[in-house]
Amino acid sequence: MRPILRAFAALLTAAVTAASAQTDFPNKPLRMVVTFPPGGSADAVVRMLVPRLNEKLGQQVVVDNRPGAGGNIGLAIVAKAPPDGYTLGVGAAGALSANSSLYAQMPFDPVKDFKPVSMLAAIPFVLIGHPTLAAKTQRELVALAKAQPGKLSIAHGGNGTAMHLSAALFAQMADVKLVEVPYKGSGPAALDVLAGNVPLAVVDLPSALQHIKAGKLLAFAVTSPQRLPQLPDVPTASEAGLSGYDSTGWFGVVAPAGTPPAIIARLNAEITAALNDEQIKTSMRNLGVEPAPSRPEAFEAYIAAETQKWSRVIRQANIKLE
Repeated sequence: MRPILRAFAALLTAAVTAASAQTDFPNKPLRMVVTFPPGGSADAVVRMLVPRLNEKLGQQVVVDNRPGAGGNIGLAIVAKAPPDGYTLGVGAAGALSANSSLYAQMPFDPVKDFKPVSMLAAIPFVLIGHPTLAAKTQRELVALAKAQPGKLSIAHGGNGTAMHLSAALFAQMADVKLVEVPYKGSGPAALDVLAGNVPLAVVDLPSALQHIKAGKLLAFAVTSPQRLPQLPDVPTASEAGLSGYDSTGWFGVVAPAGTPPAIIARLNAEITAALNDEQIKTSMRNLGVEPAPSRPEAFEAYIAAETQKWSRVIRQANIKLE
């Protein structure tokens, strides 16, 4: 009988200790592992949120940039961290929904090893072209590509990136053959279209916006489901003839699997409040990203839907990464 009582007492003590830890969370600094290098849009958004989170959580949030392998390096660190809410990860569509189909081996399971906290932002892309192209609309571009199969090149921000997958989805839905040209980032891809070295590209909005407004680049369509306030006259790809096309980049916060629900809820509440701050929203939109706070369960469902969508695209395009 005594061993049973001792075991029960141990379980009760552990439960009380865990409950106490959740009640006074946080009582030490938090680590935010960002799977992007300093200076990018995701890093910039996180650093906008940090002062607000520091204030509301009463503890310092330390940003730890760990880029590489499409986000796998940084999120592998998070997956192995204690599930206590003190180590969080900022991952994007690649690492959380596409990489499991792109890489033969993964250092973590995107479904089993994380608990989604909140999406942070959505990043729309734009399909651009050089003004000398004969096609001036997306429908004309599709017709041109069909007339010249395998002749038109399309640049993107790197193999396995959301821009790469956006270009692949475009080719599949339009039923055209394009030559994909990977670049080390969205900026270089846009600049090479501007220089006339490649006729087409899928890039993020900040890389092309000023050139589109100056008439130096054509904007055939935006990849998001809705038009963008920065380019109100540019149709969505769906409006322009590819019904149902939707390819939006995104990134959000995850915690290690097993993190207590009360801690997830607290983090979600503070992140949501920060993203709803008008000054932060304006700053994010100036970067070309849209604030997108979400409930943990909604973010989890979105990741599952994105994983299913991109696995089909990747399989059909036969995209593999080492």
